Amino acid sequence: MGQSTEELSNDIAGTREALAQDLDALQDRVSPSAIVERRKAAVRGRASSVRDRVMGSTSGVRDSAGSTAGSTLGSATDGVRGAASSAADSTGSAVQGSPLGAGLVAFGAGLLVAALVPASDAEARLAQQTVDAAKEHGQPVADEVKQAGQDVAGHLKDSAADAAAQVKDTAQQSAARVQDEGSSSVQSVRAETPGA
Repeated sequence: MGQSTEELSNDIAGTREALAQDLDALQDRVSPSAIVERRKAAVRGRASSVRDRVMGSTSGVRDSAGSTAGSTLGSATDGVRGAASSAADSTGSAVQGSPLGAGLVAFGAGLLVAALVPASDAEARLAQQTVDAAKEHGQPVADEVKQAGQDVAGHLKDSAADAAAQVKDTAQQSAARVQDEGSSSVQSVRAETPGA
């Protein structure tokens, strides 16, 4: 019918262990440092894949160079010109891509490095000049917005004062009405009471 305490303890321990593993996996999944590491690995993988497609894989170039060296030694009688031409042909077939693609990849890598390097003094001065110009041209607009806000606040203040005065008048009228009704009720109760 029921389980023994030992079986229940084992079940609880197993559940705790599974829950601890799930929590560890969840923490690893949502941890900012783990997210950064996964993104860095993904970027490295994509960069490596692009580099291999544009420039060709290094293993392909090594294999091609080894086979070219072997064929060059075997055909030493063909002369230096024949060996150089076969080496160029086999290396060219191993590299998948173009110099233009390699240049674009290098340009992109340069942009990435430039984004990571801190700004120079000239760039900082230019940024400060841009901020100053924005402040200079934006100040009249800011003043107009400030004045409009003050006007709206003044109108709201007047409206609030009027509303408060109306509420006060209504409250006074209601209090007077309640007082009148109370005193008339007291008088009617006295009139109806025979011993009063």
